[in-house]
Amino acid sequence: MTDETDLPPTVALLWGLRETARRGRKPSLTVADITRAALEVADAEGLGAVSMAKVAERLGNSTMALYRYVNSKDELLLLMSDAAIGPAPDLPDGVGWRKALGLWSAAVLAVFRTHPWAVQIPISGPPVGPNNLSWFDRALGALSGTGLSEPDKVGVVMGLLTYVHGELRMSIDLTAGYEDDPDAFGRQYGSALATVVDPERLPALTKVIRAGVFDGDLPYDEDVEGVFGLTLYLDGVAAFIERRGAGQA
Repeated sequence: MTDETDLPPTVALLWGLRETARRGRKPSLTVADITRAALEVADAEGLGAVSMAKVAERLGNSTMALYRYVNSKDELLLLMSDAAIGPAPDLPDGVGWRKALGLWSAAVLAVFRTHPWAVQIPISGPPVGPNNLSWFDRALGALSGTGLSEPDKVGVVMGLLTYVHGELRMSIDLTAGYEDDPDAFGRQYGSALATVVDPERLPALTKVIRAGVFDGDLPYDEDVEGVFGLTLYLDGVAAFIERRGAGQA
């Protein structure tokens, strides 16, 4: 815990409440400078290129100078994660919870497709940074007229976060795969499955193959796939809200 705020050090860092070392000359850097430079490295070269040394080089400082502000690369990744997503946009009034969560999800997907490397940052705990909490707040607010309890709202939003994060990882990876080898996503894939799949061992998959689901040469469409999955999730939330309204557990 920090002496100044009684907050965990990483929380104090994310909220700009942590004191930096005060030795020697007046500090020439800020945490914001370091975070911005790290984002520039990641946008240009990917997350794997980010290191304290690389960020320091971009800033024209020594690596040790960065440690006056950020204790480790793990802390730098936390700062990058919160900065990459930015503050949450306001959702329009009067659109209903389902439309609002759909807009919220689309906004999250758009932000991370701008910074796809951010999806690779490990999630080590619940959201605590100011930007991440603003997104959490907007999603919770979208459920304000549903009659759900506060714990139920949190459960719905965390489930949606899980879906959106999984969709992001898959869409980014599959889009890159399609660009590298589009044939692997079309008729070639269906033909390969038809050759190797044994109907006795994999009967359900055999029905899908025989129905011609994989016979086309349609490109992978991240938007179409994402909308389908989101619709299914929100259908489940709608049923959950209805059950709760009827007093069912």
